[in-house]
Amino acid sequence: MAQTAVKVYGWAVSPFVARALLCLEEAGVDYELVPMSREAGDHIRPDFLARNPFAQVPVLEDGDLTLFESRAIARHVLRKHKPELLVADGSPEAAAMVDVWLEVEAHQHHPPTGAIMVQCILTPLLGGVRDQAVVDENVAKLKKVLAVYEARLSASRYLAGESLTLADLSHFPMTRYFMDTEYAALVEELPHVKAWWDELNARPAARKVTEHAVNAAKLWSQEKAEQQ
Repeated sequence: MAQTAVKVYGWAVSPFVARALLCLEEAGVDYELVPMSREAGDHIRPDFLARNPFAQVPVLEDGDLTLFESRAIARHVLRKHKPELLVADGSPEAAAMVDVWLEVEAHQHHPPTGAIMVQCILTPLLGGVRDQAVVDENVAKLKKVLAVYEARLSASRYLAGESLTLADLSHFPMTRYFMDTEYAALVEELPHVKAWWDELNARPAARKVTEHAVNAAKLWSQEKAEQQ
């Protein structure tokens, strides 16, 4: 059997790994998810640092090409296998709108959503106590951001226009975790944002990525229980 050309290194519960996997799934690319353990320090071993000197996941190997940073990986996968998800209808104007909303995701949506996820899900999971002041501050920020999204999505089906693009897909990994917090109503109370999210979440690629993450989380929980 031929060896899979594309490998993704990382832990499937990571939203950053999920971004890479989601694009591979959407593009129909065969890949191997190479499991790693943060607890075991796999990300700081010399062989991994040779792939990413910043000791972060994911890393993608595509033949002789090695990439890190999930947003760069996403763009590479789609540029190579499904470029319409980067350029919408192909016009420079449509491609520019994709770029705009990718920047909005990275600089406006991700920071408050990520902060809430860390405090409400990750910190308790690791045995810590969440900082409610941090949560409250970022909930307020996210409300303002989502009001902008509601206005945008009332005018177009997707963020960059009338067709699905990476601008939409890039929101999935962190929003999936956010929707497991008690603040999911911030999305659910906005009809256009909710419809947009429900459609993203129902995509076969998204369901596959979620399955990876759920299975990895179950395995992690089992391993932790056996260590106690």
